[in-house]
Amino acid sequence: MHLHKYEKIWMAFGITSLILFLTIIGITAFGFHHHPATGMDIIDPNKVHQTAPFDHPGVNKIDRDHYEVVLIAKTFGYEPTKLQVPVGKKIVFKLTSTDVVHSFSIINTNVNMMIVPGRINTKEYTFKKPGNYLILCNEYCGAGHQYMHTSIEVVKGE
Repeated sequence: MHLHKYEKIWMAFGITSLILFLTIIGITAFGFHHHPATGMDIIDPNKVHQTAPFDHPGVNKIDRDHYEVVLIAKTFGYEPTKLQVPVGKKIVFKLTSTDVVHSFSIINTNVNMMIVPGRINTKEYTFKKPGNYLILCNEYCGAGHQYMHTSIEVVKGE
């Protein structure tokens, strides 16, 4: 099979572009410490309120520098509705859903998780500035989806 000169040039350009693209993606993922999602444990969605740690949702202090936020996504809301965490401390978010697929996105951060019934999703984040951060559901979950939001208050010291 004979390839024309222009076919060889375009094929070389395509292969070079692909190699360059994959190299850049790999280097940036490694440099910014990106990794696949973890913490996808299984839970019975019908027994969420009877299963630890979801039997007591809210903010729990683990030690001096670590806090755990346990949330349940449900029909057009999150439980609990009020959250307050300290600035500069590692926050571990643990979420699950009791009904349908939801999401948990904290605006102006890189926290964005899909919440699937029967799964526990975990994400760590450290807030660098105090203030109120809006939390939205970005996954259409029914007719009242636009009302599914809350906020997290990040305060100085604790």
